[in-house]
Amino acid sequence: MNKRLLYMMILAIGLLLLACSGGKQEVVEQAQPEEVSESSDSGEEASGETDEEVDSVDLQEATSEEQSDAEEDPLSSYPSDKIEYARVWLQVTGNQDVGELNVRHISAGEKLNPYDEESVAYPEDVIVLSGKAMADGIVTYSGNGDGTINVYDVPSHWPSSEQIEESMEEYTKKIVDGTENVSVDAGEGEEVVELIEKISG
Repeated sequence: MNKRLLYMMILAIGLLLLACSGGKQEVVEQAQPEEVSESSDSGEEASGETDEEVDSVDLQEATSEEQSDAEEDPLSSYPSDKIEYARVWLQVTGNQDVGELNVRHISAGEKLNPYDEESVAYPEDVIVLSGKAMADGIVTYSGNGDGTINVYDVPSHWPSSEQIEESMEEYTKKIVDGTENVSVDAGEGEEVVELIEKISG
């Protein structure tokens, strides 16, 4: 009887040890997914960090491209009217070496030749571009708003009535009727900028 009880106690202890051993293994096995999960989370965080770095690089590249575009357009900081004056002057006279470029606005109704009462008047507002010296040239024009201008062949120095074979009225009327439509090119950016810097006022 004592032997049987002893045998049962030994068996019970063995099962208890086996159960304890199995429990520890389960605890270890249950702990492993958490580590994997942490590793997975860590991987996602790392991935997130990588995405952020990529976005940052893309933003820098985009900013660099915008700055590059701005640098490629040297006219971006100048007013449109001065760009127009410089382009028109270069297109009509081609005189890049003018020392100074003067701009004058004449309203419709003013006489072409202000020194002669017989002169006809301008039918529209015009702009007069001229250099410091008469030899630099002169351009009298009106804009059409479509990249073209009407150029009036106004002389840099008005002749007297005695110097022409017709009346001053006929002479000036021919100038108005004979305006030339000219297409204005964009021109070289550097040349336009250089001329803008010479515009008086």
